Amino acid sequence: MKKYNFYAVVKSVRQYPSGLLHLILGHDCMPEMLPGQFVEIKVDKAPVLLNRPISIFNRTENELELLVSPIGVATKELCNYKPGEKLGIVGPLGHGFSLGFNSGSKVLLVGGGVGIAPLYYLARKLKENNVDVETIYGSRTAPDKEICAMFEAIAPLHVCTDDGSAGFHGLVTAHPVFSATHDFVQVCGPKPMMRACAKLTADLDIDTEVSLENHMACGIGACLCCVEDTTDGNVCVCKNGPVFNTKKLKWM
Repeated sequence: MKKYNFYAVVKSVRQYPSGLLHLILGHDCMPEMLPGQFVEIKVDKAPVLLNRPISIFNRTENELELLVSPIGVATKELCNYKPGEKLGIVGPLGHGFSLGFNSGSKVLLVGGGVGIAPLYYLARKLKENNVDVETIYGSRTAPDKEICAMFEAIAPLHVCTDDGSAGFHGLVTAHPVFSATHDFVQVCGPKPMMRACAKLTADLDIDTEVSLENHMACGIGACLCCVEDTTDGNVCVCKNGPVFNTKKLKWM
């Protein structure tokens, strides 16, 4: 898929109670992008040299949506952008999630924290392909109702919280919906959570993909900051991923 370097106009900036930032960016003809791919954002207002890799939350013909956890200098500065201002975009980058399932296949999506971000676009695309999809959303405490509502408008959503303030009290891997009845599982979140999911799905004999969140700098495989050890040797997550089948990862 061709990579583009362009500027998009900020249409909306909204920060949810959890702190997560939802940006909607506009462009006359938004490049084609696949769920699980990412873009590099040039944050001109921040005193940083490198672009920042951000998962694609949603994409339409004229809009790109990002869901960001503003924890660093650059991502915090994104909160200060106003509608009408512009952000530099490079992308799409990387390889996304599998989409070629038969109609009626049962696919479980599992997101932890801000790792829920790439799963919304994925759920949308799977539903359009008549896949039977449902999502588990793991969070330390009750997640934002607005984000949950977006997922619930597409397919069933199951919330898990560490503190029991919403939904199922416990880990995503302990949720009763997580079972051998699924044909495929796709995961994004903290690495310990993804490793736990990979172990469970290996025991259940379910093919599984995870979206790795290794620290990235260049986004094109040149700087070697995001190397992961796989059955194919050391590979760059930004170029060869970020999505990998867990059978390719040396996690077990």
